[in-house]
Amino acid sequence: MSQKNILLVGETWVTSATHFKGFDQFGSVTFHSGAKAVIAALAGTDFVLTHMPAHEAVEAFPFTEQELNHYDAVLLSDIGANSLLLHPDVWLHGKPVTNRLNLLRDWTAHGGALAMFGGYLSFQGIDGKARWHRTAVEQALPVGCLPFDDRIEVPEGFRPVIMPERQQHPIFKGIVGEWPLLLGANEVIAKPDSDVLARLPDELGGHPLLVIGGYHQGRTLVWTSDISPHWLPQTFIDWPGYQQLLLNMLGWLTNK
Repeated sequence: MSQKNILLVGETWVTSATHFKGFDQFGSVTFHSGAKAVIAALAGTDFVLTHMPAHEAVEAFPFTEQELNHYDAVLLSDIGANSLLLHPDVWLHGKPVTNRLNLLRDWTAHGGALAMFGGYLSFQGIDGKARWHRTAVEQALPVGCLPFDDRIEVPEGFRPVIMPERQQHPIFKGIVGEWPLLLGANEVIAKPDSDVLARLPDELGGHPLLVIGGYHQGRTLVWTSDISPHWLPQTFIDWPGYQQLLLNMLGWLTNK
């Protein structure tokens, strides 16, 4: 297989903390990346990963289909719709710019490959702040987003349920044995023409976990849990199936 260029957008955040020590206090700011496991898993493979942190995506995410065509797949992970809607020219200066959500939808329709992975700022997210519901990107995805906080928190953990009729799907090739626990997911609604490959257990509502589909000439995929902690524990990252699952997802997405 020839090399494929993959753009991962998001999976970073900044934390501001205030420390109190008796009479005194001081602040600190910490940058975090949840992309390290994905970067490590794809290193040395046929998938050449470009990681665009969330704060950089606000200005650096492509504005034309020509720019997007440099990539064989775009992966959105734990980044809200506002980061692509509110470019500084809009937010600070009141100037019109390209709607990059419409751009992603149209690029996918023309043969691109688009995926969204779960998290607190994926789908509709915590307090509904991810805001992908009723956007052009949602139109392209194989699932619909809820109009409110969609988190399913499962601190005791759950194991994915693979749909019996889909166990031989290429995305599960080379994955054997019991899957590790996951600690949560975003609740979504599978579209009628989508293909649900895995779901949550019945006692958690049986909601979709891994869904694939098509949008005109393009391919789309969602994984509604995380690709890094906290919903995806270190035990999942250490599991050999983690890398294989990522490779299989990307292989299916880009095999057009």
